[in-house]
Amino acid sequence: MTGMDAYKIWAPPECKWTPWVRPVPFVCKCLENINQVMDYTTPEVYYLNKLQEDLAIILDLPGYESVNEGIALAGLGWRPIPLFNGTNEQEGTTPLVDNHCIEAALLWESKKLEKINLKKNAPPAFLLDSNRLHRHKVSNSYFDNSWDVYAQDLPTAEYFYENGIKRILIRGEKIFKDLKRILYGFQKKGLKILFTEGYDEAKEVKINRWGRK
Repeated sequence: MTGMDAYKIWAPPECKWTPWVRPVPFVCKCLENINQVMDYTTPEVYYLNKLQEDLAIILDLPGYESVNEGIALAGLGWRPIPLFNGTNEQEGTTPLVDNHCIEAALLWESKKLEKINLKKNAPPAFLLDSNRLHRHKVSNSYFDNSWDVYAQDLPTAEYFYENGIKRILIRGEKIFKDLKRILYGFQKKGLKILFTEGYDEAKEVKINRWGRK
């Protein structure tokens, strides 16, 4: 399977959330060239037990954990939408963020996603790498491929409303600063923001103008 094959599975043309799938991790990759030792076990989802049509999810987990949990949410009816936007290191350097494992997971897990019969109007589960903000550069031998999430990386509040989404659930260790700026704008326009670390039921949170929860 090539990267293009996998991209078509993650970004079907009939899906209303496809425009937000980032093509970067799928460029010039094929399964045969990736030799990462990884765990593709689909995890249990403890914070949800059934589909909620008005709820969009943002998985902000380390590395490829978002991909694995995205498959679990797909089993409940959410459409996983990869937002990974990090590049790979230049030859002879060490990256601050390891994107190879994410690329491998997207390719391999596409086989599982392809077998899940999702509705065309399924609500989205956006996938992020919480390691994206690693910026502890210590020498010139390190390649700074850290990245931020910006408002244009997600649909607008108006688009969410037009498509029946009234709440956004963040699943992760915490809500990072780059994401808080976006969520504050959503909150101002009436979208409810919820948060869970993964085991407890999600609770509504308030985010102030300066990105503090």
